[in-house]
Amino acid sequence: MVVLAKYIIAVIMALMVNSKSSYEPIFNNNDLSVLSLSYSKNNSKVNAFQILNNKCNVCHRKQNKRRVFTTENMDTWANDIYKQVFIKKRMPKGRNNKLTSIEYQDLLTWISSTKSNQNGNKL
Repeated sequence: MVVLAKYIIAVIMALMVNSKSSYEPIFNNNDLSVLSLSYSKNNSKVNAFQILNNKCNVCHRKQNKRRVFTTENMDTWANDIYKQVFIKKRMPKGRNNKLTSIEYQDLLTWISSTKSNQNGNKL
């Protein structure tokens, strides 16, 4: 019985050693960072659009129809949104449309993803 137990342990150990030596990662660290960057970038745009749609488009549809935000045009308005929301603090108007700190952060994350550095690369 002891011999059988030793044999089983030896087989298990041999399988474990072979599985570790033949292991190859699916992604290396660079691939994962690229995937996470593209996900966070897309996710920040989705979050920003939800905020723009729920807090901004409510009034813009009535008051300023030229500036109704869509997923197609929102990147072109990023600088103006930054000025009105963060610098001048004029938007959004009304008590019911106040932004939470998380919503401010989501908008800022999206706006910074649309900016380019001096070399023309996205930040």
